[in-house]
Amino acid sequence: MSTSITHQQLLHLSNEFGAPLYVYDAETMRKQYRKLEEAFKECNVKIHYAAKALTNIHVLKLFREMGAGLDAVSIEEVKIGLMASYAPAEILYTPNCVSFAEIEECVALGVKLNIDNISILEQFGNRYGASVPVCIRVNPHIMAGGHYKISTGHIDSKFGISVHQMRHVERLIKSLDINVEGIHMHTGSDILDVDVFLNGAEILFDLALAFPALEYIDFGSGFKVGYKPDDVTTDIKLLGKKLTARYKKFCKDYGRDIQIHFEPGKFLVSESGYFLAKVNVIKHTTATVFAGLDTGFNHLMRPTLYDAYHHITNLSNQQGKQRVYTVVGYICETDTFAWDRPLKEVREGDVLCFHNAGAYGFMMASNYNSRLRPAEVLVDGDKVKLIRRRETLEDLLATQMQ
Repeated sequence: MSTSITHQQLLHLSNEFGAPLYVYDAETMRKQYRKLEEAFKECNVKIHYAAKALTNIHVLKLFREMGAGLDAVSIEEVKIGLMASYAPAEILYTPNCVSFAEIEECVALGVKLNIDNISILEQFGNRYGASVPVCIRVNPHIMAGGHYKISTGHIDSKFGISVHQMRHVERLIKSLDINVEGIHMHTGSDILDVDVFLNGAEILFDLALAFPALEYIDFGSGFKVGYKPDDVTTDIKLLGKKLTARYKKFCKDYGRDIQIHFEPGKFLVSESGYFLAKVNVIKHTTATVFAGLDTGFNHLMRPTLYDAYHHITNLSNQQGKQRVYTVVGYICETDTFAWDRPLKEVREGDVLCFHNAGAYGFMMASNYNSRLRPAEVLVDGDKVKLIRRRETLEDLLATQMQ
């Protein structure tokens, strides 16, 4: 887990900017990006940052400065990416179940398109023919990732065109003169087994031979990061070594070198993030001691949605005796962050830190119970920048008609 920012610095930031608060470490993001570059340095590789993990425009600019492209899943993400100075050709738009009008809007903006169902592909071919190149997202029918909700390549997934429907796709491409410039897969998140990833890659390499004019193959991402101390993670070096060897053989069989893409989100930003919350109340029941916070699943949804684990540190009492707490929020629902979690003794007013909160933390936040969303701070060496202010009641009412 990331330790670039000290516990004392985090406590200082919570005092300066208030809690709850998201804090991100820019250097950790850079370190993760460089790790991927190093692993695939012998390939013609392009890394696209998956904007959905953390879409703050300052974070998008940071990755653009490092040379990344952008993976966008909505027209709004596309437009924010353009505002962050990405060139249209650097953005790959990969939607799911959107209207054809949104597809047309992205064509007009000039971004690269990735289509994941036959209906839209047919409409696209009838509308544009060979005039606009397109990428095709394939569902390889591989169960990958941790929780079933973050596995996107299994047979019942709504994502991608089934690998068993490729003959139909080939007929559409031929009859409608569709210009296919790339093929794509993304099987899910938290992929631990390198061989599972390679199995999916093998499917794409085999399919690619049927598309003679490809410019790139996009392998998605899903690399596992560590949420617990000493957690097991994806061996990026081993994956790089094995996939590079297979890539070189493919290029030889294909007759030319083509680019390979990855689109990591969580891998790049998860470990950079800390979520800070203050303890409102310590509540004893007959069987449990609750630490009730000034936040809930309205600010950090992952534990409720995915049963996800986030390591928690008591920043205010780091030398205290260890006791057991169930950490909960202030939402009028069951919003439990952790059951029976050993923590340094927690007192009312203490600040708790949730580690690995950079990915899908703020981005899944809501105004449930009419609660306001927190601020975000980016730390870059000795520079601290407020990159999103805390919401106000006026923000909450701004779109409501009077």
